[in-house]
Amino acid sequence: MREVHLGSHTIQTHGAGLARKHTYDWVVLVLLAVVVVVLHYTPPFTRFVGVDMMTDIRYPVRQSTVPAWSVPIISIACPVAVFVALYIARRDVYDLHHATLGVIFAVLITAAFTDVIKNAVGRPRPDFFWRCFPDGRQLYDQVTGAVICHGEKSFLTDGRRSFPSGHTSWSFAGLGFLSLYLSGKIKAFDRRGHVAKLCIVILPLLLAALVGISRVDNYRHHWEDVFVGGLIGYIMAVLCYLHFFPPPYHHQGWGPYAYFHMLEELEAGNSNNAQNQQSAGHHHIGLASEHHNGRSRNDLESGSV
Repeated sequence: MREVHLGSHTIQTHGAGLARKHTYDWVVLVLLAVVVVVLHYTPPFTRFVGVDMMTDIRYPVRQSTVPAWSVPIISIACPVAVFVALYIARRDVYDLHHATLGVIFAVLITAAFTDVIKNAVGRPRPDFFWRCFPDGRQLYDQVTGAVICHGEKSFLTDGRRSFPSGHTSWSFAGLGFLSLYLSGKIKAFDRRGHVAKLCIVILPLLLAALVGISRVDNYRHHWEDVFVGGLIGYIMAVLCYLHFFPPPYHHQGWGPYAYFHMLEELEAGNSNNAQNQQSAGHHHIGLASEHHNGRSRNDLESGSV
């Protein structure tokens, strides 16, 4: 199916109806956001940390290269900005709505999944030693050898949420969705071998990878945390993308399923209207012919012809 009817389905003409049709999806989205906030403030499992374990978690505390407030911008705002730009060019509200809904779902599902694992595992961060003993004075239980921390409580609690990396999972969820979206729009897998298209597809994934690398460089995560976080984020991105869009290599990969369903319904409606008009025309012709034949018979019987 070719790209037809583009520009005729805008926010003004179809936006309100489309939003009403997906009201429950947006309600679920809000509830999911609430769940993510609750999980973020839920204290993690207090895993045993002893004196023999402190060697691997004694890295210095460093400022984050990618601060926490910037992660929603990277994972949600940047992809949505691309969706809006393409909407301005194509005027397809179906594409804008489903892409926005899809990327937010991908990020929030990833965030909930990541926070559940974080809280259940309670793995110490690489800089846990200095969170636990900010003045360097070490205290351990004489019987079990467990650490007796005297650092700031909130900073210490966050130090037990290393696995998996939330920065990385969020970034791969949002930017991974954007990568799939762009690959469908530019037909990157049309078997024509345009390397420039492949570079466009890889760029968002490279940015997500750099976010993950920064977490290791800042001693906020172990490499396993970043690897698993990226894996979780990208898997969720693929699942959510395929829920709203055909695979990027599909011949209809440039648009959402809802757009093609709308065209099918429109064509079916036009076909029914044409059949009804044709039937009405045949019926009208039949009545006219019957009337003409009846009049002819009357004329013959009266001798007027």
